[in-house]
Amino acid sequence: ENPQLSSLDKTDLAFSEGSQSLYKPEPLEKKVNGISIDFNYRFFQFSERAAMDASYVQELDGILKEAKTIENHLKQKRESLKQRFTVITTTLQS
Repeated sequence: ENPQLSSLDKTDLAFSEGSQSLYKPEPLEKKVNGISIDFNYRFFQFSERAAMDASYVQELDGILKEAKTIENHLKQKRESLKQRFTVITTTLQS
């Protein structure tokens, strides 16, 4: 035995040696593979969300264009009605 080890260190060393049969560390390759799989899964989820967000933006753009078209149409209708009322008013006043 190493005389420089304190009794506390000896207890820790004995405990860790005794617990090796209960706990077997995973090989580094297996841990890295697990992390890689987790990363790929999260990246896939992020990519899917980004694609959905892009489709929502595209859909909203379409709705906005349609709303502007309707707005312009209503402005033209209002102007047409104004002109018709002007004609009717002028006719009635004559």
